[in-house]
Amino acid sequence: MGYRERVEKLQQLSNYRQANVICYFTGDRENVSTRVAPDVLPVIYQHLKLLPPKNRIDLFLYTRGGDVLTPWRLVHLMREFADRFSVLVPYRAYSAGTLICLGADEIIMGKMSELSPIDPSVVNAFNPEDPSNPSAKLPVNVEDVYAYLSLAKEEAGLQSEENITKLFLLLAEKIHPLALGNVHRNYLLVRSLARKLLALRQESLPEKQITRIVDSLTEKLYAHNHMISRREAAEIGLSVVYADEFTERILWSLYEDYRSELALLEPFNPVTILQGRQKADFEVAGGLLESVNRRDAFIFSGTIDYKHYPEPGQVNVNIVHQGWRQTG
Repeated sequence: MGYRERVEKLQQLSNYRQANVICYFTGDRENVSTRVAPDVLPVIYQHLKLLPPKNRIDLFLYTRGGDVLTPWRLVHLMREFADRFSVLVPYRAYSAGTLICLGADEIIMGKMSELSPIDPSVVNAFNPEDPSNPSAKLPVNVEDVYAYLSLAKEEAGLQSEENITKLFLLLAEKIHPLALGNVHRNYLLVRSLARKLLALRQESLPEKQITRIVDSLTEKLYAHNHMISRREAAEIGLSVVYADEFTERILWSLYEDYRSELALLEPFNPVTILQGRQKADFEVAGGLLESVNRRDAFIFSGTIDYKHYPEPGQVNVNIVHQGWRQTG
């Protein structure tokens, strides 16, 4: 199925739910993955301007995560065009994707739908070096730092000021103090964003419920790699609606078609593009944004050639440009 066939499904979904539908799919194909990022906002704006006036917008969302600030602006943008905003989760909506869901009036989840904790990993110039790649930095997970301190205080019973000081100095020997400061800033940021996104819903939530949701998604219940099913999401207080059979069938069909078009199940292998040539140009899509009137793709483009150093048979990939481009 191509874009035109998907438009028919989008139109069916739109008519059934009485809402405009936009599909935002950040691919997780190895070597050409994409993520939630602010560069998508002007593109979504172009889609929204082309859609007919309706009081409801549905965002079909698949993502492994990305920039934690983008959800705040994205949800606000959606609400500029409609009073009621829903997120349709066919499969994965992790991290920044879960933050987007917090700003929705309802989260439509099927049997395969998954959310995740929203504790980010941070990387800056002061992070530890990656032992396998000295030019790269290791990410530091916000909740891992707080879990280390909690473990020492709550499980080991190290409660005195002297012991806490020693614990922090030991941590600072491994992680630069400025990197730890960045961790704390992001800890406060993501909790603040979560609360503000929940406040954007049409139906306000009790303060106790907001606190439970934020605590659950940041530190209380789940490890960072824990995947949250629709039942768990509902139990912690999120505005989950179970997809009916018709909706779930369309959502999964669209997901499978996007997965196929972006070749998510096979790593991007530059050797297959060369096909025996010494050099070749390439373009490959890593993400898609679609509605009934427009199609955009996140395109990686560049050149591939063989290099014979430091040993023969090596392949050099030079990405000249990457970004969103209208393709339909």
